[in-house]
Amino acid sequence: MIGEFKAFLLKTNALALAVGVIIGTALGAVVNSLVNDIIMPPIGVLLGGVDFSDLKIVLKAAVGDKPEAAIAYGAFINAVIAFVVIAFIVWRISKLFLKEAPAAPPAPGKTCPFCREANAVDASKCRACTSSI
Repeated sequence: MIGEFKAFLLKTNALALAVGVIIGTALGAVVNSLVNDIIMPPIGVLLGGVDFSDLKIVLKAAVGDKPEAAIAYGAFINAVIAFVVIAFIVWRISKLFLKEAPAAPPAPGKTCPFCREANAVDASKCRACTSSI
């Protein structure tokens, strides 16, 4: 059973997926730091000293040892910016390393003069409109 599991890991893309998840997690931590520590502070200064992570709408104030209930839309803005940066970086990395296969040449065939549907070279009737071709 262990040999079969080892074969599964090595023959399928499970190993590549595991490496991708680990690298993606590390990239996510780096990008979150980039957004929270480098991008957002200057934006906050430009907007009058606003710290986005503190922006929230308080629904119910804290009472005693019960925490407040709030909608933390500043944290959401940070998360959206981090997502956009991560998506952009992943897109750029994929453009660098994943090359598209060249397009296959179109298959030879006949075009129906009536409906313009492509048909096989040896066809005598159109497969779409059944006209003789």
